[in-house]
Amino acid sequence: MIETLSKPWPWWAAGAIIGLIVPALLILGNKHFGLSANLRHACAACFPANIKFFKYEWRKEVWNFFFVGGIIAGAIIASTVLANPEPIQVAPELAEEIKAYGITDFSSMIPTQLISWESLFSLRGFIMLVFGGFLVGFGSRYAGGCTSGHAIMGLSDLQWPSLIATIFFMAGGFIMANLILPYIMVL
Repeated sequence: MIETLSKPWPWWAAGAIIGLIVPALLILGNKHFGLSANLRHACAACFPANIKFFKYEWRKEVWNFFFVGGIIAGAIIASTVLANPEPIQVAPELAEEIKAYGITDFSSMIPTQLISWESLFSLRGFIMLVFGGFLVGFGSRYAGGCTSGHAIMGLSDLQWPSLIATIFFMAGGFIMANLILPYIMVL
């Protein structure tokens, strides 16, 4: 069993599992899938203030904390118990392309040239981590949800705003990855 779980699965397996979460949540009490709302729930629970945005019945959404806890626990288990000892495989064309940006370390899922303490205190690290994190947080709040909430749950519910948000999430990701990121990487 452990060997089966530690080997890479086909791409469609994760899609099917994530896709089945949507009807399961709806059947189990009309719950909605998404991750960005958890920050709001955490702030409402931990920092009660006289702010209208945080004044709601957050206890009805406590199941979200278990959901996030499961994601964290799953990541820890996957990276320790189920870790694949084989080196990470990167397509040769991609490896050549990102070598031009100074990324040569493929020993972990996230290259150390991108995410490390040294890179955090560089201009590139500041732009990518601090400014990028702010934009992701602001964008998910402004859009009324994150990519998982809109693209998985909202599209499954045939919500028009989720379609618009998902189109713009994907367009923004394409523009960032192909037009802006190459300039940031040479800083």
